[in-house]
Amino acid sequence: MRFELTPRTTVSPVVRALAPVAAFITAFLIAGFVIWLMGRSPVAAFQVYVIQPLSDPWSLQELLVKATPLALIAIGLTYCFRANFWNIGAEGQYVIGAVLGGWLALKTHGTEAGFWVLPAMLVLGIIGGALYGLIPAFLKTRFGVSEILTSLMLVYVAQLTLDYLVRGPWRDPKGFNFPQSVTFDPSATLPPVWEASRVHYGTVFALIAILVTAVVLGRTLFGYRLKLTGDAPRAARFAGFSARSTTLAVFAISGGLAGLAGISEVSGQIGQLQPSISPGYGFTAITVAFLGRLNPIGILIAALVVALTFIGGESAQIMLKLPLDLTQAFQGILLLCVLAADALVSYRVRLVSRGGGK
Repeated sequence: MRFELTPRTTVSPVVRALAPVAAFITAFLIAGFVIWLMGRSPVAAFQVYVIQPLSDPWSLQELLVKATPLALIAIGLTYCFRANFWNIGAEGQYVIGAVLGGWLALKTHGTEAGFWVLPAMLVLGIIGGALYGLIPAFLKTRFGVSEILTSLMLVYVAQLTLDYLVRGPWRDPKGFNFPQSVTFDPSATLPPVWEASRVHYGTVFALIAILVTAVVLGRTLFGYRLKLTGDAPRAARFAGFSARSTTLAVFAISGGLAGLAGISEVSGQIGQLQPSISPGYGFTAITVAFLGRLNPIGILIAALVVALTFIGGESAQIMLKLPLDLTQAFQGILLLCVLAADALVSYRVRLVSRGGGK
């Protein structure tokens, strides 16, 4: 006996719309069962994970802060995934964007440089991420190397490069030997959106990227090109679309947005370079992209939901003594539930005997 998936001839729009809701409920029930097995109250965990962050003004600001890099990186990854290219190295592109943009902040530190420093840092962050993203794209188009392996391995190169710099040539001489750079000058710091707020202008960049991507993917020839390349590569070649140029373009866009997320986080939230500038935003953004079904508005909602799990996970670690790894496990369960819901909506499951009968 085996299970077999057969495509459904028609799928109700209402059912398709309700599938993510059912997936979220299922994921929360599974997580609640795991928490119960660990000897904690699922109701108390839900209160800490969801209710408290959404009812506290400071936590709502933190929600936007954590959702910003997730949304920026996930939007960039959407370009690759739509064209059926697998950029798994957004974490490295995020780091290199922070490093290249942070270099200018350190270079101009204490020089009373003008207003041009911050825009130049942002541009350097985008360039750094884009160039780093083009490495696996070039290796794929020139030598046929798997972009999955190269983009993933380059993450560790980027992280070790940052670690070397903040422990060596870029270390703050007055930092009590901690592996960190000097604090950026005000001219190299991304300002808050409103006074006395933790929400910086990186959030505005994320919203702009979402709106632009919605137009590009839904209303332009380039968006159609990505869809055709991902769904029917041969048809894309017959239509005159170059696979090489498409590969380079989507990896450059993806890396550039990840680099923008990196320099925005460093200049807007952290204020200096240090080894731990990311809790894994680049990898988590892959989950966000698929939770949002590669749709810009869906990605915005998914980024907020996943950011909520980060904040709730930190609170649960303190208040309920739950391990922070449980948050990552929940994010994985959530992704699996959404993918399973999509599959069950699009396909009918049948139990088939080895002879072919039902």
